[in-house]
Amino acid sequence: MLEIIVLPLLTMVTCKETRAAIIALHKNGFTGKDIVATKIGPKSTIYRFIKNFKERGSILVKKASGHPKKSSKCQDRLLKRIQLRDRIATNAELAQEWLQAGVSASATTVRRRLLEDGLVSRRAAKKPLLSKKNIRDRLIFCRKYSEWTAEDWGKVIFSDEAPFRLFGASGKRLVRRRKGERYHQSCVMPTVKHPDTIHVWGCFSSKGVGSLTILPKNTAMNKEWYQNTLQQQLLPTTQQQFGEEQYIFQHNGAPCHKAKVITKWLGDQNVEIWGPWPGNSPDLNPIENLWSVLKRRVDKQKPTNSDKLQEVIMKEWVAISQDLAQKLIESMPSRIAEVLKKKGQHFKY
Repeated sequence: MLEIIVLPLLTMVTCKETRAAIIALHKNGFTGKDIVATKIGPKSTIYRFIKNFKERGSILVKKASGHPKKSSKCQDRLLKRIQLRDRIATNAELAQEWLQAGVSASATTVRRRLLEDGLVSRRAAKKPLLSKKNIRDRLIFCRKYSEWTAEDWGKVIFSDEAPFRLFGASGKRLVRRRKGERYHQSCVMPTVKHPDTIHVWGCFSSKGVGSLTILPKNTAMNKEWYQNTLQQQLLPTTQQQFGEEQYIFQHNGAPCHKAKVITKWLGDQNVEIWGPWPGNSPDLNPIENLWSVLKRRVDKQKPTNSDKLQEVIMKEWVAISQDLAQKLIESMPSRIAEVLKKKGQHFKY
């Protein structure tokens, strides 16, 4: 008889249903020991449910006592609207605004209410400012290439310049430390007032990384230097990776890239230029991810001077696998789709 009654009850999983099942068995004359034998729940839980039922005559959990909420649901919604109007307002500032609406609450209460609504405080993401023109250009570009497949993107060679700084190229770094070790030598990130900065130019495609060149110190990227870089770095890379195959060269809208002499020179070399590239759109360029990977790897080597930094950059660049390069190129269709989905705004990449 016990097995017949318990079998369907054992399929119940929630605490409320388990409580109801235990009390149902109790009402049917089963002892606590019998119910424990069914393994419907822990022994202490079973006896507690039975005891509470005998004392109150109900299976409902007694409402916990405590201080009533200072705000109503309507006032909580008002707080949410205030926060969404000003995303950078602090809890203390929000508490002052809420007070004007008739709710006297501490900054801690404000924080708790916002957490209940899923509004958590996080460091703001840093992204290039997008003007209306930038957004329009991004949408035009993405609509134009929305039908491109990963195979189509495999015919593009991406290029860009990037800075590498001595002592902490990638910014913030987390360390694990014990109490009192905040300033231990192994737990600090050294900084200098004017760190050496090295600028590099590189390119890559789905076939792997191409050439990487380091600008001489105190040299600005101008049209003369850029043409020399394209001749000595880009052309050998495209010959090695594509041979006689057709390819498209991507570079952004930097002044030296758009110079007439550069456009003419590329045309003379039969290099098809991909353009125009939408401004302020690093999230669309997979080489930005490649720079991030490279900077993390360089940071781990902890170079201590400019010469060592250059050496590590070159070493880690050639160590980047073709698989990684190919995965980044294959991400282009999803990047295009994300920009269209976000109506031209930034997205995580």
